[in-house]
Amino acid sequence: MTVNETVIALIRPKPDLDLVAGEPAEAVAAAQAAVDAPKGIGSITSYATEVALPVKGTWKNPAIGSARADVVVIAPDDEMPLLLIEVDNCTEEAVLIAAKFDKYARFFKRKEKDTDGIEKPMWRTRWSAPAWEGYERVHPPVLLVFHQVGTRSAKSQMERVAELTVHHWQGRWHREGGFHSYDGCIPIVATTLELLREHGPAGPAFWRFGRKERQPLRRASGCCGSSPSPTPATATTPRRSVSCTSACASGTRMLVIPMFLGPSAGNVNVRSEKGLRWGGRPPVLASG
Repeated sequence: MTVNETVIALIRPKPDLDLVAGEPAEAVAAAQAAVDAPKGIGSITSYATEVALPVKGTWKNPAIGSARADVVVIAPDDEMPLLLIEVDNCTEEAVLIAAKFDKYARFFKRKEKDTDGIEKPMWRTRWSAPAWEGYERVHPPVLLVFHQVGTRSAKSQMERVAELTVHHWQGRWHREGGFHSYDGCIPIVATTLELLREHGPAGPAFWRFGRKERQPLRRASGCCGSSPSPTPATATTPRRSVSCTSACASGTRMLVIPMFLGPSAGNVNVRSEKGLRWGGRPPVLASG
């Protein structure tokens, strides 16, 4: 049920105002507010559930020990080329949630030959995403959605999972070049179902591990925005055209990388913060 509710909250379907004509004023006002709210991400066809991510075996017959994403989102027209989602009702131990990212990492590193005969990460043989910058092989983002049903605190779950997975998402500081590298890292983003329902994907409901504040999903996941770069960014040709809007750029001057960006994007100019290690505590999760 929580998976379905997460999908609906991300899509934010618009009601037909003609169907509420003549209904109580409160119902009409609520429908109008939903119509006027920022659009969501994709349509129902953009979402697939219970998708196997084989560390060995095939897509249809994954080996034991493979990861399985609760949801996979493919919505390039909404600047979300690929997003994987894990949902938790605050009943599972944080250590078990964190262990899933070991499986994700193994899957992301797995390579297979594509139909063009070129070896590439297995996930790229199935899904289209913007091309990597030559020196940064950042994996697709993973969104954690916590529903406060169980006894565990969603905030505590986020904090603990962030601590246990730091080796998967934290960048490495290159002192000589003056930049952070996120090569081989997984962008991990977390939110609660309550915040997702309230703000939608376009609102400040999402905490990217390593950042200090909540952000809209596209920016938190790194699918648009700015990021430091060790060398001048060059134009790339993605397998499927995905625009990265400059509206997500922060006030600090940074170079644009049209892929999945590191945790530093949108916080500070890391070129001037030598030796900085990205950690960060979860932002306040209260609504509003």
